Amino acid sequence: MTKADLIAAVADQTGIEKAHVSETVEAFFTVVKDSLAKGENIYVRGFGSFVNKKRAKKVARNISKNTAIVIDEHYVPSFKPAKVFVEQVKGSDK
Repeated sequence: MTKADLIAAVADQTGIEKAHVSETVEAFFTVVKDSLAKGENIYVRGFGSFVNKKRAKKVARNISKNTAIVIDEHYVPSFKPAKVFVEQVKGSDK
């Protein structure tokens, strides 16, 4: 499902115009990205959590140049689904 498909599905289920749904979806994505960039996690009960995961400093290899490079510790965005969400997906017909 693409973002356009998501917008169309929400518009069909709610009866709200696609333009308004599009603005809302874009605003949601903006809030999630901005919050994670600030280091704030987002918890949505029954759906899941958008969290920053810390990656440790490590030494990696550049195979083409045969050199070692150091990758500093950094954070990556991650999504952890809620148990209710996982159970619903597991029990569904795909």
